[in-house]
Amino acid sequence: MSQSTSAPSLLADVAERTALTYVEAFLGLLLAAATTDVVDLSFLQSAAVAAIPAGLTVVKSAIGSRLGQVGTASWLPAKADRDLRL
Repeated sequence: MSQSTSAPSLLADVAERTALTYVEAFLGLLLAAATTDVVDLSFLQSAAVAAIPAGLTVVKSAIGSRLGQVGTASWLPAKADRDLRL
């Protein structure tokens, strides 16, 4: 697979990972704030704090794009990623 054909799939992979991490963190913070006394965040504060792990996901994905299977943000070595798909 050439670099030009893998770029769109890599960007889609990074975007999916980032968006889902943001949603999971945001919902987790909302649930924690609503059900415990440990977290006391408003809706907007939860939205802002959830951006931190989403941003870290972009960094992690950028590193993974260099370490793992071409065209993905996975950290798995290319051989291990192929073996898991079988």
